[in-house]
Amino acid sequence: MLTLKETAKETASEAGVFQQIDNLGHEQIVFCQDKETGLKSIIAIHNTTLGPALGGTRFYNYKNEADALHDVLRLSRGMTYKNSISGIHLGGGKAVIIGDPAKLSSEAFWRRYGKFVNSLNGKYYTAEDVGTGTADMEYVSLETKFVAGKPDYLGGGGDPSPFTAYGVYLGMKAAAKKAYGSDSLVRKKVLVEGVGHVGTHLVEHLVKEGAVVYITDLNAVKLNALADRLPVSIVPSNGTAYDLDIDIYAPCAMGATLNTQNIDRLKCQVIAGAANNQLEDEQVHGKMLIEKSIVYAPDFLINAGGVINCYMELAGYNRERAMAGTERIYDRTLEIFAKADAEGLTTQFAAIKLAEERIASIGKLKAR
Repeated sequence: MLTLKETAKETASEAGVFQQIDNLGHEQIVFCQDKETGLKSIIAIHNTTLGPALGGTRFYNYKNEADALHDVLRLSRGMTYKNSISGIHLGGGKAVIIGDPAKLSSEAFWRRYGKFVNSLNGKYYTAEDVGTGTADMEYVSLETKFVAGKPDYLGGGGDPSPFTAYGVYLGMKAAAKKAYGSDSLVRKKVLVEGVGHVGTHLVEHLVKEGAVVYITDLNAVKLNALADRLPVSIVPSNGTAYDLDIDIYAPCAMGATLNTQNIDRLKCQVIAGAANNQLEDEQVHGKMLIEKSIVYAPDFLINAGGVINCYMELAGYNRERAMAGTERIYDRTLEIFAKADAEGLTTQFAAIKLAEERIASIGKLKAR
């Protein structure tokens, strides 16, 4: 399997679509377009060994179609690992929609997208992600049953972001236990980068426990609104956040912030956040974190609370079961730390190995 750095070099401008699919082992890519609504979407199904693929739909104004394809390939691969390591019976998939949600989103838009999802006949279940919400999923559900993250009045689990945030919070506590010998976050200085739905809920957990919280985001309105109601400190989004003297860094915005430049500047002992694909290069930057004695909680391991909540919708939603599944993230994170130490692996590859082992074993069972 190629590293993310190797695959990143082979963007759509440098490699054919099928070469990119082969690099990460995808099963199917679906390109969807509707001129009347302006819909342009890519649905990536990475692996369905454990069951139909489940992954959210990201609505983002990508610079170009090549970036969108690259993002959906990485995100769907991450969903395979996330669903596997969480012990749920689903494969990994993801979708991206290219464009500005403020300009394109409408009932007709989302219902047309629902028809595309429905055409896959249950091989892919969608849900919300960056740029989408429960109201959008309600429109999608009018055209397909293969959708999670629906409002609670439709029998869904509602907004999954509180579960995602709670899982990240528990993963952070497990990482603190590894780094400091105690999982207490009282007076720990935590930088939360990105205060969208998940980041905001995470900040609430941290403040409640007594952490010293710093927040940064490109959206000044969100920063000020959060600072008005909670005792947090705003850090300007001018790149200086990575120079803060902190204990814990929680990336909760877009991915690849753990790159050579930023890691060199970080002064923290723990990294635990909600953003997907935080390591720009799994090989290089995972090792850099070890060299700096930073405890890293892999993103797909600890941000799985939302997908666990969505999974519970498929068999008749039960909030208590969803919460119990999310709470297992704490012990699973400690298990990954122990596996990494015992086998001389980075925590990222220890988590990937555990996820792949489950997929391989179930794959052999199905082949009999």
